[in-house]
Amino acid sequence: MFDWFHWLNLAGVAVCAISGTLMAYQKRMDGFGVVVLASATAIGGGTLRDVMLDVPVFWIADTDYLYTTLIAAFIPIIWLRISPRFPFHYLLIADAFGLALFNVVGIEKALANDTGMAVAVAMGTITGVFGGLLRDVICREVPLVLNGELYAMTCIAGGVVYGVGMQMELATQWCGIAALVTTVLFRLGAMRWHWQLPVFYNDHH
Repeated sequence: MFDWFHWLNLAGVAVCAISGTLMAYQKRMDGFGVVVLASATAIGGGTLRDVMLDVPVFWIADTDYLYTTLIAAFIPIIWLRISPRFPFHYLLIADAFGLALFNVVGIEKALANDTGMAVAVAMGTITGVFGGLLRDVICREVPLVLNGELYAMTCIAGGVVYGVGMQMELATQWCGIAALVTTVLFRLGAMRWHWQLPVFYNDHH
């Protein structure tokens, strides 16, 4: 289980670092800007989660995550030097997978620290959305989490599926995979078909 969790976390860090680097490219940032944005996206959510859970911050306890962030940030840099065309849809896809990976990581870390399922779902959502929110705020963009299309709700849906899997006494890995697939599919579906949960209506009378 621990190896599964470690590699899942590394994958989430790598994917989010790539999405941060792509945003830095879009905003024409310098090398320092790339590192800041990739790092904020990759480790921001997990840092807030660990502070709230009062456990050692994951990238301080294990520097593998910092190295992974830096290495992953270079992948799109090299690619964009070969093919200098900004693939904005790749940023959104990378963000969707990072969201899903970090959602599962947050849920599992919370449960490993003896929280209830409701708190675990909240920690999964925070881990998933906060890095991207930091990225968007730094770039002065309207954060994806506030942009109308389902975003944080996809994490909650994944968390509910994880909880149902636990109630059915499935292995942790299967709960995680089910939550991962649910979050990714909901997010990609929201991007493709503009799924929303409207609270206010646009027409004012």
